[in-house]
Amino acid sequence: MHVHLLLHLQWTESMIAEIRCAGSFTHGDPSPAPGRRSARLRDCGEEDALADPMTIASGISAAGALVSAWQLRRRALRAEAEIELLQAELAAERHAASHDPLTGLPNRRAFFRLAAALLTDPAGQPLVAVVLDLDDFKQVNDRYGHAAGDQVLVSVAQRLAAFAGPNLVARLGGDEFAGLLASPTPDRRWIEHATRRLCEALAAPIPLGARSIQVTASVGLAPVHCPTQLTDALCRADAAMYEAKTLGAARPARQLVAEC
Repeated sequence: MHVHLLLHLQWTESMIAEIRCAGSFTHGDPSPAPGRRSARLRDCGEEDALADPMTIASGISAAGALVSAWQLRRRALRAEAEIELLQAELAAERHAASHDPLTGLPNRRAFFRLAAALLTDPAGQPLVAVVLDLDDFKQVNDRYGHAAGDQVLVSVAQRLAAFAGPNLVARLGGDEFAGLLASPTPDRRWIEHATRRLCEALAAPIPLGARSIQVTASVGLAPVHCPTQLTDALCRADAAMYEAKTLGAARPARQLVAEC
Protein backbone atom coordinates (compact mmCIF):
# COMPACT_ATOMS: atom_id res chain seq x y z
CA MET A 1 0.00 0.00 0.00
CA HIS A 2 2.84 2.41 0.85
CA VAL A 3 4.53 1.75 -2.51
CA HIS A 4 1.27 2.36 -4.40
CA LEU A 5 0.68 5.69 -2.63
CA LEU A 6 4.28 6.82 -3.17
CA LEU A 7 4.16 6.00 -6.90
CA HIS A 8 0.82 7.77 -7.27
CA LEU A 9 2.19 10.79 -5.39
CA GLN A 10 5.31 10.95 -7.57
CA TRP A 11 3.22 10.65 -10.75
CA THR A 12 0.88 13.45 -9.65
CA GLU A 13 3.78 15.75 -8.77
CA SER A 14 5.39 15.15 -12.18
CA MET A 15 2.07 15.88 -13.87
CA ILE A 16 1.83 19.22 -12.05
CA ALA A 17 5.33 20.10 -13.21
CA GLU A 18 4.38 19.33 -16.82
CA ILE A 19 1.16 21.35 -16.54
CA ARG A 20 3.00 24.35 -15.15
CA CYS A 21 5.63 24.06 -17.87
CA ALA A 22 2.97 23.97 -20.55
CA GLY A 23 1.05 26.80 -18.91
CA SER A 24 4.09 29.04 -18.94
CA PHE A 25 3.82 29.30 -22.74
CA THR A 26 0.22 30.50 -22.61
CA HIS A 27 0.26 32.92 -19.71
CA GLY A 28 1.53 35.73 -21.97
CA ASP A 29 -0.86 37.76 -24.09
CA PRO A 30 -0.44 36.58 -27.70
CA SER A 31 -2.39 39.55 -29.06
CA PRO A 32 -0.48 42.24 -30.96
CA ALA A 33 1.36 44.80 -28.89
CA PRO A 34 -0.64 48.05 -28.34
CA GLY A 35 1.84 50.08 -30.41
CA ARG A 36 1.63 47.73 -33.38
CA ARG A 37 -2.17 47.64 -33.23
CA SER A 38 -2.42 51.44 -33.02
CA ALA A 39 -0.15 51.80 -36.06
CA ARG A 40 -2.31 49.35 -37.99
CA LEU A 41 -5.43 51.30 -37.07
CA ARG A 42 -3.83 54.54 -38.25
CA ASP A 43 -2.71 52.99 -41.53
CA CYS A 44 -5.82 51.00 -42.38
CA GLY A 45 -8.62 52.69 -40.53
CA GLU A 46 -10.69 51.28 -37.68
CA GLU A 47 -13.20 49.37 -39.79
CA ASP A 48 -10.58 47.83 -42.05
CA ALA A 49 -8.49 46.78 -39.08
CA LEU A 50 -11.43 45.11 -37.39
CA ALA A 51 -12.25 43.27 -40.57
CA ASP A 52 -8.67 42.14 -41.08
CA PRO A 53 -8.66 38.29 -41.00
CA MET A 54 -5.26 38.33 -39.32
CA THR A 55 -6.64 40.49 -36.52
CA ILE A 56 -9.62 38.18 -36.09
CA ALA A 57 -7.35 35.13 -36.06
CA SER A 58 -5.10 36.83 -33.54
CA GLY A 59 -8.07 37.53 -31.28
CA ILE A 60 -9.29 33.96 -31.55
CA SER A 61 -5.80 32.73 -30.77
CA ALA A 62 -5.62 34.99 -27.72
CA ALA A 63 -9.00 33.78 -26.46
CA GLY A 64 -7.96 30.18 -27.00
CA ALA A 65 -4.73 30.78 -25.12
CA LEU A 66 -6.63 32.27 -22.18
CA VAL A 67 -9.01 29.30 -22.08
CA SER A 68 -6.09 26.88 -22.26
CA ALA A 69 -4.30 28.68 -19.45
CA TRP A 70 -7.48 28.60 -17.34
CA GLN A 71 -7.92 24.87 -17.99
CA LEU A 72 -4.29 24.16 -17.14
CA ARG A 73 -4.66 26.15 -13.93
CA ARG A 74 -7.71 24.10 -12.94
CA ARG A 75 -5.86 20.87 -13.67
CA ALA A 76 -2.91 22.03 -11.58
CA LEU A 77 -5.17 22.93 -8.65
CA ARG A 78 -6.92 19.55 -8.84
CA ALA A 79 -3.56 17.77 -8.94
CA GLU A 80 -2.28 19.76 -5.96
CA ALA A 81 -5.40 18.83 -3.98
CA GLU A 82 -4.83 15.20 -4.91
CA ILE A 83 -1.23 15.43 -3.69
CA GLU A 84 -2.41 16.74 -0.32
CA LEU A 85 -4.89 13.86 -0.07
CA LEU A 86 -2.23 11.29 -1.00
CA GLN A 87 0.19 12.74 1.54
CA ALA A 88 -2.48 12.51 4.26
CA GLU A 89 -3.26 8.91 3.28
CA LEU A 90 0.43 8.04 3.30
CA ALA A 91 0.89 9.57 6.76
CA ALA A 92 -2.12 7.62 8.03
CA GLU A 93 -0.74 4.39 6.54
CA ARG A 94 2.64 4.96 8.17
CA HIS A 95 1.02 5.68 11.54
CA ALA A 96 -1.15 2.56 11.29
CA ALA A 97 1.90 0.46 10.43
CA SER A 98 3.81 1.64 13.50
CA HIS A 99 1.09 1.96 16.15
CA ASP A 100 -1.23 -0.40 17.98
CA PRO A 101 -4.77 0.25 16.68
CA LEU A 102 -6.41 -0.31 20.08
CA THR A 103 -4.24 1.68 22.48
CA GLY A 104 -2.51 4.08 20.09
CA LEU A 105 0.89 3.19 21.56
CA PRO A 106 3.82 2.28 19.31
CA ASN A 107 3.79 -1.40 18.36
CA ARG A 108 6.61 -3.93 18.72
CA ARG A 109 8.33 -2.99 15.45
CA ALA A 110 8.18 0.73 16.21
CA PHE A 111 9.43 0.13 19.76
CA PHE A 112 12.68 -1.43 18.59
CA ARG A 113 13.15 1.21 15.88
CA LEU A 114 12.60 4.10 18.31
CA ALA A 115 14.67 2.40 21.00
CA ALA A 116 17.60 2.07 18.60
CA ALA A 117 17.44 5.81 17.93
CA LEU A 118 17.37 6.60 21.66
CA LEU A 119 20.28 4.30 22.43
CA THR A 120 22.49 5.84 19.75
CA ASP A 121 21.72 9.45 20.72
CA PRO A 122 25.03 10.89 21.98
CA ALA A 123 23.15 13.43 24.10
CA GLY A 124 20.84 10.84 25.63
CA GLN A 125 20.73 9.74 29.27
CA PRO A 126 21.24 6.18 30.53
CA LEU A 127 18.15 4.04 29.96
CA VAL A 128 16.27 1.41 31.95
CA ALA A 129 14.24 -1.29 30.19
CA VAL A 130 10.76 -1.99 31.56
CA VAL A 131 8.60 -5.04 30.85
CA LEU A 132 5.04 -5.19 32.22
CA ASP A 133 2.46 -7.96 32.02
CA LEU A 134 -1.08 -7.81 33.43
CA ASP A 135 -1.94 -10.50 35.97
CA ASP A 136 -4.77 -12.94 35.17
CA PHE A 137 -5.95 -10.80 32.28
CA LYS A 138 -7.74 -13.76 30.71
CA GLN A 139 -10.15 -13.76 33.64
CA VAL A 140 -11.15 -10.20 32.79
CA ASN A 141 -12.10 -11.26 29.27
CA ASP A 142 -13.86 -14.40 30.49
CA ARG A 143 -15.87 -12.62 33.18
CA TYR A 144 -16.64 -9.24 31.66
CA GLY A 145 -16.21 -9.82 27.94
CA HIS A 146 -13.64 -8.79 25.37
CA ALA A 147 -14.98 -5.24 25.09
CA ALA A 148 -14.26 -4.77 28.79
CA GLY A 149 -10.85 -6.35 28.30
CA ASP A 150 -10.11 -3.85 25.54
CA GLN A 151 -11.12 -0.99 27.82
CA VAL A 152 -8.74 -2.29 30.50
CA LEU A 153 -5.90 -2.37 27.97
CA VAL A 154 -6.68 1.18 26.84
CA SER A 155 -6.75 2.42 30.45
CA VAL A 156 -3.47 0.69 31.27
CA ALA A 157 -1.88 2.16 28.13
CA GLN A 158 -3.05 5.67 29.07
CA ARG A 159 -1.64 5.32 32.58
CA LEU A 160 1.64 3.99 31.26
CA ALA A 161 1.93 6.89 28.84
CA ALA A 162 1.14 9.39 31.61
CA PHE A 163 3.70 7.75 33.90
CA ALA A 164 6.40 7.64 31.22
CA GLY A 165 5.90 11.21 30.02
CA PRO A 166 8.41 11.85 27.21
CA ASN A 167 9.86 8.36 27.60
CA LEU A 168 9.12 5.50 25.22
CA VAL A 169 6.35 3.00 26.01
CA ALA A 170 4.81 0.46 23.64
CA ARG A 171 2.38 -2.40 23.49
CA LEU A 172 4.29 -5.48 22.41
CA GLY A 173 1.16 -7.61 22.06
CA GLY A 174 -1.70 -9.00 24.14
CA ASP A 175 -1.39 -7.68 27.69
CA GLU A 176 2.38 -7.15 27.49
CA PHE A 177 3.91 -3.68 27.45
CA ALA A 178 7.49 -2.42 27.36
CA GLY A 179 9.30 0.85 27.76
CA LEU A 180 12.58 2.68 28.11
CA LEU A 181 12.96 5.13 30.99
CA ALA A 182 15.71 7.75 30.97
CA SER A 183 17.54 8.27 34.25
CA PRO A 184 20.62 10.31 35.16
CA THR A 185 21.44 7.68 37.83
CA PRO A 186 19.94 4.29 36.90
CA ASP A 187 21.05 2.55 40.09
CA ARG A 188 19.03 0.00 42.01
CA ARG A 189 17.49 2.61 44.32
CA TRP A 190 16.22 4.72 41.41
CA ILE A 191 14.86 1.64 39.63
CA GLU A 192 12.99 0.40 42.71
CA HIS A 193 11.49 3.86 43.22
CA ALA A 194 10.38 4.01 39.58
CA THR A 195 8.84 0.55 39.88
CA ARG A 196 6.81 1.52 42.94
CA ARG A 197 5.54 4.64 41.20
CA LEU A 198 4.56 2.60 38.17
CA CYS A 199 2.63 0.06 40.24
CA GLU A 200 0.88 2.89 42.09
CA ALA A 201 -0.15 4.42 38.76
CA LEU A 202 -1.75 1.12 37.75
CA ALA A 203 -3.40 0.40 41.11
CA ALA A 204 -6.41 2.72 40.76
CA PRO A 205 -9.69 0.99 39.83
CA ILE A 206 -10.64 1.04 36.16
CA PRO A 207 -14.26 2.11 35.45
CA LEU A 208 -16.25 -0.26 33.26
CA GLY A 209 -19.70 1.19 32.79
CA ALA A 210 -21.59 1.00 36.10
CA ARG A 211 -18.82 -1.00 37.76
CA SER A 212 -15.09 -0.74 38.19
CA ILE A 213 -12.38 -3.35 38.48
CA GLN A 214 -8.85 -3.36 39.77
CA VAL A 215 -6.05 -5.09 37.92
CA THR A 216 -2.52 -5.83 39.00
CA ALA A 217 0.60 -6.16 36.92
CA SER A 218 3.92 -7.89 37.21
CA VAL A 219 6.81 -5.58 36.41
CA GLY A 220 10.47 -6.17 35.69
CA LEU A 221 13.16 -3.55 35.14
CA ALA A 222 16.78 -3.76 34.06
CA PRO A 223 19.35 -1.10 33.12
CA VAL A 224 20.63 -0.99 29.55
CA HIS A 225 24.40 -1.10 29.93
CA CYS A 226 25.27 -0.13 26.34
CA PRO A 227 23.45 0.55 23.05
CA THR A 228 24.13 -2.94 21.73
CA GLN A 229 22.60 -4.66 24.77
CA LEU A 230 18.95 -3.65 24.47
CA THR A 231 17.88 -7.24 23.82
CA ASP A 232 19.88 -8.43 26.82
CA ALA A 233 18.30 -5.78 29.06
CA LEU A 234 14.81 -6.69 27.87
CA CYS A 235 15.51 -10.37 28.52
CA ARG A 236 16.68 -9.59 32.06
CA ALA A 237 13.65 -7.36 32.68
CA ASP A 238 11.38 -10.06 31.24
CA ALA A 239 12.92 -12.71 33.50
CA ALA A 240 12.48 -10.42 36.52
CA MET A 241 8.86 -9.82 35.54
CA TYR A 242 8.11 -13.55 35.31
CA GLU A 243 9.86 -14.17 38.62
CA ALA A 244 7.64 -11.52 40.20
CA LYS A 245 4.57 -13.13 38.62
CA THR A 246 5.61 -16.54 39.97
CA LEU A 247 5.97 -15.14 43.48
CA GLY A 248 2.39 -13.92 43.15
CA ALA A 249 0.66 -13.05 46.43
CA ALA A 250 3.94 -13.24 48.29
CA ARG A 251 4.78 -9.87 46.70
CA PRO A 252 1.60 -7.75 46.60
CA ALA A 253 3.09 -5.22 44.18
CA ARG A 254 4.46 -8.02 42.02
CA GLN A 255 7.56 -6.08 41.09
CA LEU A 256 11.12 -7.25 40.74
CA VAL A 257 14.32 -5.61 39.62
CA ALA A 258 16.90 -7.49 37.61
CA GLU A 259 20.43 -7.39 38.94
CA CYS A 260 22.07 -4.12 37.94
